[in-house]
Amino acid sequence: MKLRLFLWLWAALWHLGLPLVLIYLWRRGRKDPDYAAHLAERFGRYPAPLPGAVWIHAVSLGELRSAVPLIRALLDRGERIVTSHFTPAGRREAERVFADDIAAGRMRVVWVPLETSWAYAGFFRTFRPKYGLVMEIEIWPRMVFAARAADVPLFMCNAQYPNRAIARDSKGWRLRQAVMRGFAGALVKSDLQARRFAAVGVRNIAVTGELRFDQPIPAPQVQAGLAARAWIGATGRRVITIASAVEGEDETYLHAIRALRADHAAKGLPMPLFVYVPRRPERFHDVAQHLVAEGFSVLRRSVVWPSLNPSIWGPGQTCPDIFLGDSLGEMYAYLAMADQVIVGGGFTPKGAHNISEALAMGKPVLTGPQTWTIEYPFAEAEAAGVALSVPDAAGLASALIGGFAPQPLQIAAFVQDSRGGVARTLAAIPRLLSARG
Repeated sequence: MKLRLFLWLWAALWHLGLPLVLIYLWRRGRKDPDYAAHLAERFGRYPAPLPGAVWIHAVSLGELRSAVPLIRALLDRGERIVTSHFTPAGRREAERVFADDIAAGRMRVVWVPLETSWAYAGFFRTFRPKYGLVMEIEIWPRMVFAARAADVPLFMCNAQYPNRAIARDSKGWRLRQAVMRGFAGALVKSDLQARRFAAVGVRNIAVTGELRFDQPIPAPQVQAGLAARAWIGATGRRVITIASAVEGEDETYLHAIRALRADHAAKGLPMPLFVYVPRRPERFHDVAQHLVAEGFSVLRRSVVWPSLNPSIWGPGQTCPDIFLGDSLGEMYAYLAMADQVIVGGGFTPKGAHNISEALAMGKPVLTGPQTWTIEYPFAEAEAAGVALSVPDAAGLASALIGGFAPQPLQIAAFVQDSRGGVARTLAAIPRLLSARG
């Protein structure tokens, strides 16, 4: 009864709030026009059907990246795919990575419908999915129950249930956990996560590991990153990449940059280069202005390179204090430049972002204290000595100056032990579909 009442109120809220949603999309579209593009799709109207596709919901860029190796494996098996997204970053990455498959008609990339039954009805009429996979732990009530109404098995995929989320969800009516029980099952990252989901009533669970460790590493980006390190004049210097820096963390990183520069100056060492990559494109310009205002010399990726092709870059540059990675889809190039990687998000309450890409590149990882969002695989990586959580700006500076530097073989062994999530997921899906009955 509580769940039915909640779903009725949820539907009423979305219908009454649709004008506010449109205003939100319009305002976001002023900075990123893609937010306001293909607007009909958000209301369940899609121009090109693809019946019988496997549906993968990847709300934004991080979720899409985790899904890439699985999508590729499904396409290689002859499946057709429709991916749904809410943010332009995720949609653009899907369109870039799978451009050939989209052109061949094997794949569609669309906006996820807004949380109304009629918008989802349009989505299901157009694509009639075999089954759906929701990446990570995106819990949208109407999505879950619209899929059940349309008899589309919907599974959580690459899922984890962090301690903080459990504590939040276990209060009051526990509605989020009730919605979780509406999924047809879950493909989760570890045995611990399986026990957590089972404890709140989720059935039909398979342990499949972390898909991000199976991501293909794009060789052209790696080669471009290595070339960029020389082109920018950082040969013989220490290079630290700050990946996915989010709003609210900039002062922490500036403190660490100043401290490490002072340490190198005192020791007579060449100044380190910091590669600074903001999380959201909306921040690129503001971050650039802030860094310059703080007295740092800044070279912007968007200014110096027309594309990630070293053969057309022209003469090299004098090494700046900071190289600003103001581009999307080029993270592996920025990681390739680095000796160490600081992963953003961990110094804010929202929590750290994924560490798997950096580790897969053989880079030691530092992040802040808020690692609950990446509980798996961070706890395992820290235990293996290849990642480190620090409490604050002073702790970050101390770790950088102290030279936290696990051996490459140590990182490689951890990554090798962590791979295989795609194969386990592909093997588990038929079992979960069958167990569903």
